[in-house]
Amino acid sequence: MRPREQHNVAEEPGFLAALVGDGRRLLTLVGVSLVLSGGFALFLAATRQLLPHDVAYLGVVASQLCGVDDSRILHFMFHDRAAFGGAVIGTGLLYCWLAEFPLRQGQAWAWWVLLLSGILGFSSFLAYLGYGYFDAWHGTATALLLPLFWLGLAQSFRGLHGPRHLRRAFRPAFAGPWSSRAGFGRACLMASGLGMLAAGFTIVVVGTTRVFVPQDLHYLNLTVKQLMTLSPRLVPLIAHDRAGFGGALASCGLALFGCVWGGTPSRSLWQVLALTGTVGFATAIGVHPLIGYTDFSHLAPAFAGLGLYVAGLWGSYQAMHPSSSGQKPDELRNQASQLLSAPDAA
Repeated sequence: MRPREQHNVAEEPGFLAALVGDGRRLLTLVGVSLVLSGGFALFLAATRQLLPHDVAYLGVVASQLCGVDDSRILHFMFHDRAAFGGAVIGTGLLYCWLAEFPLRQGQAWAWWVLLLSGILGFSSFLAYLGYGYFDAWHGTATALLLPLFWLGLAQSFRGLHGPRHLRRAFRPAFAGPWSSRAGFGRACLMASGLGMLAAGFTIVVVGTTRVFVPQDLHYLNLTVKQLMTLSPRLVPLIAHDRAGFGGALASCGLALFGCVWGGTPSRSLWQVLALTGTVGFATAIGVHPLIGYTDFSHLAPAFAGLGLYVAGLWGSYQAMHPSSSGQKPDELRNQASQLLSAPDAA
């Protein structure tokens, strides 16, 4: 073999190293997997099917619950799973955008947003310790995705540009005045993200302690004791669904806030925010009239969040679409690069 050929063979990466690459492929794979998982949850909710391990845990089949108060127990369970599916899809979409856009450019803030949001999302599985139902399928999915996620983060950390410390996650990418239309839109979107984060934490706490709020029991037309009479494992299973939704919502809210705070205004960012909001609010709100759960006090926070989100998308549209704002793409990129390259205050 000639010396030049020997040199090329020596430099060729290994098979696994080539697949892993700089880590972004793995992070994108995790995002796509989350989108597919959320879609599967929506499919189960739409077809009103319980998973085999749910049935085995309950000791009853779905048909046995259908005759109780016009199937309201099943409807309630499926409404939680539909909302969970929408939150997981939204999180997956944001992860894909983070991996394929800012992380491709080596922006450290995107890495930190993925890390913090991932910690929230994956650790929410441990909420089962509060209600006692170990979901084997959920556990298997977590066990498969978690190593890919951490390996992707480890590999992509090497490609970050500039300072890599946590303070990079708190540097805003948009420096316009808050009184402007773009500033108003950005504030509304960030408020939506924080609201989702707070709501997610609240749902996790309720799911692992009380499980139900008064509006839930009014809709079910049953007490907790009556539910326990149907199956002593019914309430823990519902608690699992509630806590899972809360964890996914909190993770999505943190990712959303991070993307708006640190992301350079761009068409791709606006599009992923619009898609995330459409899927999330359509599932979280749209499922309620389908099952007859239309209590105003229960739905009011979701409608308030939807109003903020729509206002945020409207306000940020021009700033994120150069052709609409009259500003050339090159000018926006130059502003972003100047901001990102600015020295830290420390």
